[in-house]
Amino acid sequence: MTVSLRIALLTHSTNPRGGVVHAIELGNALQDMGQHATVIAPDPGNRGLFRATRCGFAPVPAEACNGPLTALVRQRIAEYVAWLEHPDTPRYDIYHAQDSISANALAFLHAGCAIGGFVRTVHHLDDFDDPQLAAWQRRGYRDATTVLCVSRLWQCTLMEQGIPAALVNNGVDTARFSPVPQPGDENLRRRLKLGDGPVFLAVGGIEPRKNTIAILQAFIQVRRTMPAAQLLIAGGASLLDHGAYARDFKGLMERVEFTSAPGGPVHILGRVDDADMPALYRLADALVFPSLREGFGLAVLEAMASGTPGVVSRLAPFTEYLPDDACAWADPADPASIAAAMTHACTSPYRAAGLAVAARFAWSVSAAQHLDIYRNIQQGVHHA
Repeated sequence: MTVSLRIALLTHSTNPRGGVVHAIELGNALQDMGQHATVIAPDPGNRGLFRATRCGFAPVPAEACNGPLTALVRQRIAEYVAWLEHPDTPRYDIYHAQDSISANALAFLHAGCAIGGFVRTVHHLDDFDDPQLAAWQRRGYRDATTVLCVSRLWQCTLMEQGIPAALVNNGVDTARFSPVPQPGDENLRRRLKLGDGPVFLAVGGIEPRKNTIAILQAFIQVRRTMPAAQLLIAGGASLLDHGAYARDFKGLMERVEFTSAPGGPVHILGRVDDADMPALYRLADALVFPSLREGFGLAVLEAMASGTPGVVSRLAPFTEYLPDDACAWADPADPASIAAAMTHACTSPYRAAGLAVAARFAWSVSAAQHLDIYRNIQQGVHHA
């Protein structure tokens, strides 16, 4: 009989970011397969994970930090190391980091021979001007004994640096994200004061990587022909400082005399209750997701599983897994192209193709891939 593995899935936050969602859903799927998976994350507010889990959760004691990003990252790495080195902390067969912060903590322990090695999933890489942040990012994957990626884009990027990485699936919970209307949908519609629409949804907050200013510029153009259109902007809990970009976004809002409010043309929702996200996708006529850089773009799968078409950048990694007929493609550098795709998404039959794409991405498939890699690690087999 095969012995179950004790698997630690380490991430940088308890908030709803792509890597955190990946850790939670992978942990749930591994737990369903009879493994002992635990999601681990710093929890300075003692609020726990944004989503309930079937797998375990272990909070890392952490303090708030109001200093610059470099100070925050240094503090989080130190807090992770202190928790991992504590004699009461459980020991795991597999240590799997989803980000640079937890990976640097594991690299420190590995260098001191406290652990035999660790796995690192690179979802995407950032461009840092700060040399210390850039060094931590490099160490987080260069010191890993096994590196994984969720797209060929980043797999190839790492290979250019001489880092071999295995490709693993992302997934979507098609029971949670479904096109079937639920009783709470209309309550949310009333709370948000949604009108006749169309309603466009952007996910990820206001930040350069999400291309939020170009989304707003495109929406301004769409409103010329669709004066009842509304734009909802959900999420935004990044550790990175996007203050200057947010000020530019606010300046554009002021110039066109938009204010964020329920029922208005633009409503900046901020962090949305996790329980409301499936309904929010269903209420939207289209997800607007013309990112300039993504690890994968889980929100696209979530929208498609909800029967909502996506406006998506014609860039990798989207072009890796989305067929031409599954979404409205846009040039993310051109607001006019994004506007045209937004209009097109509301009038073209993308629903069936999107549902078919979402059906291909089960977390159980991803978990099986990961478990095979973990077993090979236990047996001393190099996997890349």
